[in-house]
Amino acid sequence: MVLDDLGSSLRGTLDNLRGKSRISEEDVEDVVREIQRSLLQADVDVSLVQDLSKSIKSRALDEDPPAGTSPRDWVLRIVYEELVDLVGESTDLPLEEQTIMLAGLYGSGKTTTAAKMAWWFSTKGLHPAIIQTDTDRPGAYDQAKQMAENAEVDFYGDPDADDPVKIAREGLEATEEADVRIVDTAGRDGLNEELIQQIERIEAEVNPDRNLLVLDAAMGQSAKSQAADFESAIGIDGVIITKLDGTAKGGGALAAVNETDSTIAFLGSGETVKDIERFEPSGFISRLLGMGDLKQLTERVERAMTETQEEDEDWDPEDMMDGPFTLHDMRKQMQTMNKMGPLDQVLDMIPGMGGGLMDQLPDDAMDVTQERMVDFEVIMDSMTDEELENPRVVGQSRTERIARGSGKPEERVRELLQQHKQMEQMLKQFQGVGDGDMERMMKQMQQGGGGGMGGLGGGGGPFGD
Repeated sequence: MVLDDLGSSLRGTLDNLRGKSRISEEDVEDVVREIQRSLLQADVDVSLVQDLSKSIKSRALDEDPPAGTSPRDWVLRIVYEELVDLVGESTDLPLEEQTIMLAGLYGSGKTTTAAKMAWWFSTKGLHPAIIQTDTDRPGAYDQAKQMAENAEVDFYGDPDADDPVKIAREGLEATEEADVRIVDTAGRDGLNEELIQQIERIEAEVNPDRNLLVLDAAMGQSAKSQAADFESAIGIDGVIITKLDGTAKGGGALAAVNETDSTIAFLGSGETVKDIERFEPSGFISRLLGMGDLKQLTERVERAMTETQEEDEDWDPEDMMDGPFTLHDMRKQMQTMNKMGPLDQVLDMIPGMGGGLMDQLPDDAMDVTQERMVDFEVIMDSMTDEELENPRVVGQSRTERIARGSGKPEERVRELLQQHKQMEQMLKQFQGVGDGDMERMMKQMQQGGGGGMGGLGGGGGPFGD
């Protein structure tokens, strides 16, 4: 993810402060130097990096930490607050009836983003629709229609029309029942007069409540001038940064928004309609520094659980808290995990699990884990109902039979049984736990994330708001 190198190197530098009762100017210089190196590699503007460095250094040396706060935690808090200020606020995006127009250049990901946004709004209980007005790019209509189908949202477009304004007008009429209408527009290799005039005509027709600019994270610092140009042409209420999973230059796009009057609305990664998240500066920086993001994690868990239950109405996750934990339950848990997104992203949201722990794992560790989960599914397909309900009956002879039937090694079958046993033991620790106990456990997780948050936990972010 964008700025990953900053989180990794900064955590290593902060670990050098463990056990120190006082922090020296040299210690602060080490931290600032790592921040400068990582932000410049991420293509953040030099002047922004310098301003951030000065602010962190002066605060770390001149301000007194709260009583009982270690020098390491105090510096971490300062870095966290300054980075949150750097990336700016989240775009105001109320969950109400509205029309949103997307603008951006060729290749920025507008069409994919329109479907992702529509899917996101649908998860919030709203009825969204996509209106595709791009008549210039070959295949734009077919791509938009397919993405809308993937997102399971309404769609309007006209592959035979050549007037985007007419399509927009008819699209508004065809989708009048929708709560949120997302108007996708054409792009160009650069913001020229033709594109400006077309977008202005569409804007005049649809009268959007919000104009959102879609920026490719790989644009780096050039995103700054692009954002300024679109702002001057049609006015930008927020920015969506895409392709954050495949570039080291995303810091330039993030920081560029800081230099305009815009804010960030969404972050996009991956190709599926679910690869989008609402930008929350506190959680974004918290994950970056290895302190987790319980809010984003909770949203993903609840959404994945709901989707799993919709697919199998007979399965209720609360049954696991009362009765035995079966392989049927384990399969549902695995399916739920898959719906939450890539495992490395999920781990980053768990305080104490992402960050430093992830730094120690081989680059392909998550790929291996995903492969194992797929193997487990295949193995369970070769098991009888009795074995799925009571895995303890699986002895050596049954293990051999299951391995032959699944085409997987016996060792992988034993791994599945061992994994089930560990999950069963962990689940027993939660059985009988009251709401108050669970709340205390979650608070301890949040305070423990990042290596010694101590009494700084709580509130909206890891240090409170």
